[in-house]
Amino acid sequence: MERESFENPEIARLLNERFVSIKVDREERPDVDGIYMLVCQMMTGQGGWPLSVFLTPDKVPFYAGTYFPKESRFGMPGFKDVIISLSEQYQKNPEKVKRATDAVQKALQSTLVKKGRGQLGIQVIHSAFRHFEDNFDPQYGGFGDAPKFPMPHSLSFLLMYYKYFGNEQALNMAIKTLEGLCRGGIYDHIGFGFSRYSVDPKFLVPHFEKMLYDNALLAIAYTEAYQITGKEKYREIAEEILTYCLRDIEHPEGGFYSAEDADSEGEEGKFYLWSKEEVIFLLGEETGELFCRVYDISEEGNFEGKNIPNLVSEDLETFAKRRGMDPDALKKKLDMARKTLFLEREKRVRPFKDDKILLSWNGLMIAALAICGRIMGKKEFLVAAEKAFRFIESHLFINGRAMVRFREGEVKEKAFLDDYAFYLWGLMELYNGTGKTHYLNRAKGLADMMIDLFWDEKNGGFYFTGSDQETLLFRQKQSYDGALPSGNSVAAMQLLKLGKVTGNFTLEEKAEKIFQVFSQDIEGYPQGHTMMLMAFMMSRHPMKEVVILQGEEEDPEMTEAIRRLRTGYHPGLTWIIGKKEELEKVSDFIRDFRTIGGKTTLFLCENFQCQSPVTDGKLAIKLMEMR
Repeated sequence: MERESFENPEIARLLNERFVSIKVDREERPDVDGIYMLVCQMMTGQGGWPLSVFLTPDKVPFYAGTYFPKESRFGMPGFKDVIISLSEQYQKNPEKVKRATDAVQKALQSTLVKKGRGQLGIQVIHSAFRHFEDNFDPQYGGFGDAPKFPMPHSLSFLLMYYKYFGNEQALNMAIKTLEGLCRGGIYDHIGFGFSRYSVDPKFLVPHFEKMLYDNALLAIAYTEAYQITGKEKYREIAEEILTYCLRDIEHPEGGFYSAEDADSEGEEGKFYLWSKEEVIFLLGEETGELFCRVYDISEEGNFEGKNIPNLVSEDLETFAKRRGMDPDALKKKLDMARKTLFLEREKRVRPFKDDKILLSWNGLMIAALAICGRIMGKKEFLVAAEKAFRFIESHLFINGRAMVRFREGEVKEKAFLDDYAFYLWGLMELYNGTGKTHYLNRAKGLADMMIDLFWDEKNGGFYFTGSDQETLLFRQKQSYDGALPSGNSVAAMQLLKLGKVTGNFTLEEKAEKIFQVFSQDIEGYPQGHTMMLMAFMMSRHPMKEVVILQGEEEDPEMTEAIRRLRTGYHPGLTWIIGKKEELEKVSDFIRDFRTIGGKTTLFLCENFQCQSPVTDGKLAIKLMEMR
């Protein structure tokens, strides 16, 4: 529509003569997007982008739609005709317009009445699992038909489901999908990082746009798969994702840009595509032929006459085994070739970079960096996470109020629930990764602000907009986990954990209230609430808190216990580690704890009861890893 209509002088003239035209960046104003997308779905039965909504001066819509061609065709009204017709209707038939706006307001008000305030049952978790089982693609991984999206938080849900219920199919589906994603062309095998989605069932042909949030959430999912399976490949993919982010979309002062476009030089994917001739020329006959065989690069191509490097047909291990080659030697040779191609690719015209820095997406990336840094022992990831934290604190808070975005020195828009919730996640993982209590303290303060600004004191749950923000048609509450998890879902998860670590049971009560207020939505569409169900799953299994008071001298066995604690996959386990005098400042229940004989001492607590303190590292490991 940008090229067809908005840049067309005739359309521009018609719009400006008849309407006040407002173009909304849905990443900067997700509140506006959320409300009017809901209206579009109510009025037309469907939604999507681009979203075109026509409003009265008091912001109430009387007509909505998605894509309009410039001229009418194939039964679709043209944008030009829509403009003229609606303008005439507004001027000549105000009663019809009023009936439309009254119907919209009535429908919106009905959405405010949440019928669900009951107790969720554990069965809803199994219902979500069965949906994934029914829609799983056993050949390529993923769920449903093309286009296929990565759905990283759904994969994290399946991994957690496997952990709690021991269901091998849940693990198989998650692993098969992660395998399909990293073997497909949706993964950039030359420069790393994932594209937004695949247009085919094989994950071969992507929409080449790379989003910060996808890569952050996928890095977390691959790290969790590595924790559970111990397979080095998943650790490597997570590291490569973060390598891409740090190399290509990190701001020099810290923080991360939003995305890289699909197009360069006016062609989608041009930056990423290869001819066989080009690869042979750059790598030489022998290495070039080998690279082409491995990565499906042919004369005829696999995408519009060119090639997207991929491993869909055969992974490296299978390729080496079938040809009697040493897998490690093959991998090393191909990596050298990859670097040659990468350096050549860097000479091309790059896709446009969306260089705005969004608080919400940066919260996810901080969480990803901190999780991967902690589990893989990669200090550089923790350093980058802390650098991003400092950038956000310096640039995206004004008088203590979080803001949505930063770009070229300009800060815009008061932050929404998602910004606070995702940043809270980042802060919690920064504490887990570094052990520095000021991150936990900052998380406590941020959670308090989030509750003050967004919590619905009457009915429970978080509004999307703050009490100090512009008043729109109504204050939405969102629970659905789409491409991104909802703010309520992430908030429920992090408030549960923060409540356990700090001993503030009111935070856990808030999480429980969230489950209640959205119970009907969750039960009606469980597979669309996977992050929420992860929090619910944790809350319905024994959650354990580990308190480790550091002693006067280092104990190698207890040091190993701490390492196991920090690197293992323990979704329902929270911990707080440090000197007593330091921990007392951030956690209410630490004051009654004492070290034994000056040694590092571990306390394992569950359901508000703590077991006898332990100073033996081997026993500590045994206690922590008991289900």
